[in-house]
Amino acid sequence: MKIVTVVGARPQFIKAAVVSRELRKEFEEILVHTGQHYDHNMSEVFFEELDIPKPDYNLGISGGTHGKMTGEMLIEIEKVLLKESPDAVLLYGDTNSTLAGAIAAVKLHIPVIHVEAGNRLGSKSNPEEVNRILTDHASSLHLCCTDSAKEYLSREGIVDTAYVVGDPMYDAFQFYSNKVEHDVAETLISLYNEKLELPEKFYYMTCHREENAGKDETLIEILSAMDSLDEKTIYPVHPRNTQRVKRIIEEKGYRNIIACKPVGYLMSVYLVNHAQKIVTDSGGLQREAFFAKKQCVTVFDYVVWPETMIDNRNQLSKPCKKEILNKLSNPQIVSESHAFGDGYSCKKIVAHIKEILKNEEKKYEREIAK
Repeated sequence: MKIVTVVGARPQFIKAAVVSRELRKEFEEILVHTGQHYDHNMSEVFFEELDIPKPDYNLGISGGTHGKMTGEMLIEIEKVLLKESPDAVLLYGDTNSTLAGAIAAVKLHIPVIHVEAGNRLGSKSNPEEVNRILTDHASSLHLCCTDSAKEYLSREGIVDTAYVVGDPMYDAFQFYSNKVEHDVAETLISLYNEKLELPEKFYYMTCHREENAGKDETLIEILSAMDSLDEKTIYPVHPRNTQRVKRIIEEKGYRNIIACKPVGYLMSVYLVNHAQKIVTDSGGLQREAFFAKKQCVTVFDYVVWPETMIDNRNQLSKPCKKEILNKLSNPQIVSESHAFGDGYSCKKIVAHIKEILKNEEKKYEREIAK
């Protein structure tokens, strides 16, 4: 049987790296890359270093408004589905690529499988929240990373098709953490064409959301907090924010921040595992900090992963220097947690896909018999 998998952004590449490895043991997989993340360090390097199969289709769609991007993806994904006639469409997370894939598939009566189903912030002002809700309500199979995600689906009337399988990001983090320690002997960071040795001790920060990095006022608060810490901060900068970050660092005279180009996944895993603490506005990186038992401060208004918000291991903060520093100074208690599964979520995902497609096949046979 044939599965079309749609990806378009960094977190989806990581999940596909581990899920596709299991999926292709049982199914023919057609991989569609929408192009939502287009920069080499945001996209191609992930396929190269994670040994993800080369996409069968690269749609090259990026930029523009949410509506324009989603609409263009919808048109092109529909063309692929009409050509390939898959038995199901596999989607990850909450990007515009995910929503476009869900709409294209459900309109063609193709079962939609949603990995990372059920996550909710509780606010439709967040565009990814809208993508999550609409994708879940178009899906035939809901594969949840955590118990709380399944509970959210239950409140929305989605019960019989929802299963907790664990988080494929946890599978990936475990697998590549072992790999990177053996493969990375010397780590260098590129800082605007300069080569700098990675400090022995450092903090790790990512900051890409428009509400944090899209204007000087908030970004200065965040950078000022990091510059005042006792060790340097490694900050891989999203391409759209490069000029703003470079200008602010020069104007403010910050000396404790190493702003560099986006890093690949293996490098990011290395930084997570070796950082003192982590500051981020990324849903993926706050989970990885939790996996690595590193204290994290998330500069965001909503709890994305409630399972991480225990014992000061992950704390929300406004883009405010004083608040960020206060949260970083809070003591954390590192306890064992299996909230994100046992590291075998990929096997469980494939098992559920096999089951639903078997049921779909039986349903089709009964309809033909009638």
